[in-house]
Amino acid sequence: MHGPGSADWLLVALCAVTGAYCLLRMRSSVEEQRRAAGGEALMGFGMAAMAVPATVFTPPAWAWPLWVAVFGAAGLHALWAARASARHLHHVVGAGAMVHMAVAMAAAPQGAHHGGAGTPALTVVLLLYFTAYVLVTGARLAPAAAVAGGPGTGPGTGWGDRPELARACRLSMGIAMVAMLLTM
Repeated sequence: MHGPGSADWLLVALCAVTGAYCLLRMRSSVEEQRRAAGGEALMGFGMAAMAVPATVFTPPAWAWPLWVAVFGAAGLHALWAARASARHLHHVVGAGAMVHMAVAMAAAPQGAHHGGAGTPALTVVLLLYFTAYVLVTGARLAPAAAVAGGPGTGPGTGWGDRPELARACRLSMGIAMVAMLLTM
């Protein structure tokens, strides 16, 4: 999952900060927001860990099957939650992308954190999905940021209940996912 060193660290920082913000969102008073934020925090921290440069840390061989199990379970949980809201289908795709990348990393030669081992067709489909997701989410975010004093922006609003920040969080993870998939 790696390109130039400084870009790797920027990707690690973006994903870690996004994961940390998602942990803050888990304090929301709205149950649905708390549930979504938990899955997004897992995704953010998982992506940060996968993006650490191989020159700094190469995970042991047993780590990749563990990632497959963790994100496979997260995908199944999101699929179960999708019964109530189709919005969770995005989390299913995200968890599937993480499983795909972990399988590709496990198949790569030891010490190589990059490409070629994944199914090219699946990588292309995931790239198209996340690129479209980033474009649509970015377009939806722009008008929301332009509305000053809209709902959820007042002085009594907690950090976990700010819809524009939640969208920005999802947008950052979508951009990071595109960057990671491009390096496969």
